[in-house]
Amino acid sequence: MDFKAMDRIVCLNRLTSAIMNSYKEHNMTKDDAQNMAYHVLNFFGFGDRIVDNILEPEDRDLFYMLEDFGLLVTEREETTLYDGREWRIHYWLLKKNTINTVACAGSDQCDSVDPDGISVYDDIPEEAWARVL
Repeated sequence: MDFKAMDRIVCLNRLTSAIMNSYKEHNMTKDDAQNMAYHVLNFFGFGDRIVDNILEPEDRDLFYMLEDFGLLVTEREETTLYDGREWRIHYWLLKKNTINTVACAGSDQCDSVDPDGISVYDDIPEEAWARVL
């Protein structure tokens, strides 16, 4: 398992910036973009994949719009049931690298940030890792 990939999270501010940068020609307000980002992140939590069938039609419309922006992608799995029938499961995935790249487009504040994400462990001092017996 790739532990570096597990460290990456998409925060509200980063997704808000990515949505605003993707929707520039329509002059979306920051509040609208933040509301969209908040709504989307409520589905994903700290994960990066959700099952499509939990979405309502209006939520799915939002997800399709973000897919058009390149911020989300769909995936499907097929499995065989006990009775021999095929079953398809559809998922939505956050494209974390794209979100980070688009969020930082034209911004000086992201220059020092690794585009693969930020490790949640980076800010922990070395002495915190010392084992006390």
